[in-house]
Order: sequence, then structure tokens, then C-alpha cells
Amino acid sequence: MNVVRRARDLFDEVVVLVAVNSDKRPDVGEEERAAAVRAALPVEWTSVTVVAWSGLTSDYCRSHEVAVIVRGVRNTSDLQAEHRLAAMNQSLGVPTVFLPAQPELTRLSSTAVRRLGS
Repeated sequence: MNVVRRARDLFDEVVVLVAVNSDKRPDVGEEERAAAVRAALPVEWTSVTVVAWSGLTSDYCRSHEVAVIVRGVRNTSDLQAEHRLAAMNQSLGVPTVFLPAQPELTRLSSTAVRRLGS
């Protein structure tokens, strides 16, 4: 939510892409996760769209005229992994902007949030 809020300050429109990550095994499919994200967004955030996607992020961006990928990074490990993805996406024609996590959120991860909810 924090990254989306901050991306709204930078861009006229924001697409939250709920994608498949083969390294993670979510309890529900991407459509259900996308619906949960939509439900969590404030109703006044009309410039934010949530989409479930199972292909490459760069493919979605190119086919839907999304100019840039925004990614949040919590620490140097995140940055190293995200840098590799950003280089690949850049080579496919889509640049990436990194938003560093706010200090109070650096220890928060999607895995930790899922564990709290179960």
C-alpha cells in the first residue's frame, strides 16, 4: 500500500500487477489476490487499477502502454535481486524505478504478512 500510495504521487495512473512468482506458493490464485488488493485500496484511489497477470511483467507493460515499472526495495538484498530484474526489463524496453522502503517497513515482507494472516 505504501509503494502504491507513493507511486500515485509520481504518476497519473498506477497499475498494480498481481503476478505469478514461481518462488512463492500463495494459498490463493492471482485473481483472488487481485480482488483482495482491490478491496484494500481506498475507494478514492480511482487512478489505481489492479490486474492479475501470469506472463512477463514487461509483456504486460508493452501491450498496455505502461511506461515504467515501479518496485519497492527494503534492503540491499532486495536491491540486488530487483536490479537483475530491472536490467532484464530494461533490455525488453521497460525501465524500472525503485522506491526505497520507509524505515518502519523494512522488515515487512509478503511472506511475513501471509504468516500473520494464517
